Amino acid sequence: MDIAQLHYMANQIARNLAANGDESAIAATAQHITDFWEPRMKAGLFASDRAALDPIARAAVERLAPSLPPDQGRQC
Repeated sequence: MDIAQLHYMANQIARNLAANGDESAIAATAQHITDFWEPRMKAGLFASDRAALDPIARAAVERLAPSLPPDQGRQC
């Protein structure tokens, strides 16, 4: 999947949850990515440059990335 599309989707999720407050939105965005994104989508997102992510989406990805097996974040 195109990395720009992954960034768009992560940002869209984060924007939809932003009204809940930052911490709640970060946790819910991270949970959504965990529950509904397939492994290749997650790996592409985790391996990408996160500069294009909104702050909530970036924080959610950074929260999830350390929990990956060592090689999963580098595959696409």
